Amino acid sequence: MSIRRGPPLLAAWLVTLCVLPACSQGDDDAFAAARRLMVRTQLEARDIADTLVLQTMAEVPRHEFVPTDLKEVAYQDRPLPIGEGQTISQPYIVAYMTQALNLQAGDKVLEIGTGSGYQAAVLARLVEHVYTIEIIPSLGDSARQLLQRQGHDNVTVRIGDGYVGWPSEAPFDAIMVTAAPDHVPPALVEQLAEGGRLVLPVGDHYQQLLLLTRRDGEIHTESLLPVRFVPMTGQAQQ
Repeated sequence: MSIRRGPPLLAAWLVTLCVLPACSQGDDDAFAAARRLMVRTQLEARDIADTLVLQTMAEVPRHEFVPTDLKEVAYQDRPLPIGEGQTISQPYIVAYMTQALNLQAGDKVLEIGTGSGYQAAVLARLVEHVYTIEIIPSLGDSARQLLQRQGHDNVTVRIGDGYVGWPSEAPFDAIMVTAAPDHVPPALVEQLAEGGRLVLPVGDHYQQLLLLTRRDGEIHTESLLPVRFVPMTGQAQQ
């Protein structure tokens, strides 16, 4: 999640529509309205300008990727717990990292840290195929089932250690890491295609979001903004 704060939270506004999720027939309209407000106040009002990213964020039902008791606050400007000590990033950070990758329709993307599957669902609408790795079996299995139910047949979920990437499917046009290692995993850099982009948070208590790009065989690194993510586990911590 980001440490940057944005416009006021949406809870009071949602209550004026209906008490979510208590209302039934109006649920879809209420959630769609919440997404539109999220895009306008949290994304467009900041620095998210990619029209395809904005459209995708307005379409993907974030409330379906959070626990039932948190659905009514799914579109607030903050991360939310999803179990197993993990979180779903705030909408702004999801959009920011997606935009930073400068994705193309034919891209092959690797995501490290599937979580509930929300980021994978966003990526799936923008690229040809998403390969996503989750180290916690219960989260990975749940995300796989949810993504399948939503018809994302261009997402492949694997349970494993994302630190080593997915060598058999490399190279990737873009790689996104949604948990923070204390250094850039060398295997992920090696699996970047020429022209490929890697966005990830790096650090312990103080983390920086980095963008690495492979150009002419060399890696160029850009520091984007300070963030706060859950730490990467697995081989990265050994």
